[in-house]
Amino acid sequence: MKKIGILGGVGWASTVDYYRAIAEGVSRHFAERGHGSPLPIPPMTIESVTQSKTRALRGTARDEASWAGFDAVFRDALLTLENAGCDFGIIASNTPHARLHAIRQGVTMPILSIFDATAEATASTGASKALVLGTAVTMQATNYADRLAAEGISANDRLPEPDIAEMQRMIDSDFYGGASDTARPRLLAFCDKHAGPGTAILLACTELPLAFPDHLDDPVFEADGHLFINPSAAHVAAALKEALND
Repeated sequence: MKKIGILGGVGWASTVDYYRAIAEGVSRHFAERGHGSPLPIPPMTIESVTQSKTRALRGTARDEASWAGFDAVFRDALLTLENAGCDFGIIASNTPHARLHAIRQGVTMPILSIFDATAEATASTGASKALVLGTAVTMQATNYADRLAAEGISANDRLPEPDIAEMQRMIDSDFYGGASDTARPRLLAFCDKHAGPGTAILLACTELPLAFPDHLDDPVFEADGHLFINPSAAHVAAALKEALND
C-alpha cells in the first residue's frame, strides 16, 4: 500500500476522523477479501499545524500577497510529509484547499483535492443545484462552484456577509473539537433557510459532518429532509482508492 501523508490540526477533531476513516476503510477492504487478523492499514504520517496560528495568517480575497504566511505554513507541512516518504498527501480540512494552487508550489508529492472528490460525489446524486456551507474563506471563494460547474451543477450565489459570518460563528462555537448539543439544530435551521427542494448541501467544513454521527463515512446521505454531501468522506474514499492502487 502507498504511504499517506495527512496534513491535520485544522481542526484536530477532523484529523482524528480522517485517520479513523482511512484505517477502518482499508481494514474493511481486506476483511471482505478474507484477510486474517490483524487487518492491514496503510502507513501514515500526520503533520499537525496549529489552527490558532493559521487562522491569524489568513489573507484577504483577491490579494495573493496577503496569503503568503498562510501558504508557507501549509507548504512547509506538506514538504515535511514528502520528506517522510509519503507517496501522496491529503489536507484534512476544506479551508486550505482554496489556497492549494499556491500551497503546493514546490511540492512534488501528489495532493488529492477535496474539490474533485466532492464534485464527483455530488454529480452521482443527479442534483443540479448545490448549497456550499463552510468557513468564511470557503463560502467567499468560488472553488467549489467552479468545480461543480464542470459537472453541470449550479452552486448558490454568494450568501450575504451576515449569513457567512453566522456560519463561521457556528463552526467556531458548536463544532470545534466535536459537535455540541446545539450543533445539529443550528445547522438544520441554516439549511432550511437557504436550501430549496432538490438542493445538494455540501458540508464543506470537515467539522460539519460531525453533526450527523451515523453518516461520517457516507459521501452522500439524506437526513432531516435534506440531501447532504460529505466532502470529508468523499475525500477519504479518494485516499483509500489511491492508497490501495499500489
